[in-house]
Amino acid sequence: MGGSVADPVERGFPHLETVREAITALYRRMSADSVRGFDTSVAPGDVAFADADDLYLGAQRVAGVMVRHLRLPEARVIVTFREMTHAANVELTAGPEYFVELNSRFKRHRHDIGAALAHEVTHVWLHRLGLAFDGTRANEILTDTATTYLGAGWLLLDAFRQDALTSQKLGYLTPEEFGYVLAKRARLFGEDPAIWFTSPQAYEAYERGRKVADRDEEMPPLAAAPWLERRRYVRDRRHGQGGGTDAGPGAAGYSFEPGDGSALRVSFPCPTCRVRVPVRGHVRARCGLCGSVWPCDT
Repeated sequence: MGGSVADPVERGFPHLETVREAITALYRRMSADSVRGFDTSVAPGDVAFADADDLYLGAQRVAGVMVRHLRLPEARVIVTFREMTHAANVELTAGPEYFVELNSRFKRHRHDIGAALAHEVTHVWLHRLGLAFDGTRANEILTDTATTYLGAGWLLLDAFRQDALTSQKLGYLTPEEFGYVLAKRARLFGEDPAIWFTSPQAYEAYERGRKVADRDEEMPPLAAAPWLERRRYVRDRRHGQGGGTDAGPGAAGYSFEPGDGSALRVSFPCPTCRVRVPVRGHVRARCGLCGSVWPCDT
């Protein structure tokens, strides 16, 4: 896991395509019912860390919270501290013991230990699940996305803080991308993660990410699309053109293909899991992967 107070903070949505692929991969590997089993986020009180707490016992306690949250009953996480470049590191083995090293700076910033351990224990969970992306950066983005989507990643966004002299961010996602994934989770489970933030910068990033997540549910052929988007969609359908890829935060992602007879069929990325859904006509389309239902007007 990367990040330190001296690092420049990347902003915006440069990894959004990989984030969306990560959400799809979670649904494919886990099933919709398994994902929905993570309907309760890690509570702030469960990872609270007072200055008077014993450092090592407290870190082990918080690690245990993450292990139980991710339902790793056979995993025992041993936490140590040392000087290093990165924020944390985990040794992935066959288990049942896993060794996590935290940067020594967390001895002074104990309130961020939960965020660091959330990411590292999710590495263990993904390792045991057998889910990984090619390349270190893509795999770290998968880890950040899974941590957040399954209920512990709000801690990572809340660790983002800036003032006139310093800047701190944990994880590989930008603050806005953390906000995007949190908003996706919030829509799925009816949560309001904003009530947990202690960092005003985290709240602002969440709001920016939420706006992009909201737009996913307002793109044609969804019936909730605004007039201007519908107008562009009708023009594209008339010419048989797609609406661009769904890599960027403002791209529609729909594409057309011949259907029965002369009618065109449109496919679009499901706003929940991002898998493509083919539809035609005025229908309530049900995603075959996550089970979400979307009123469509094609």
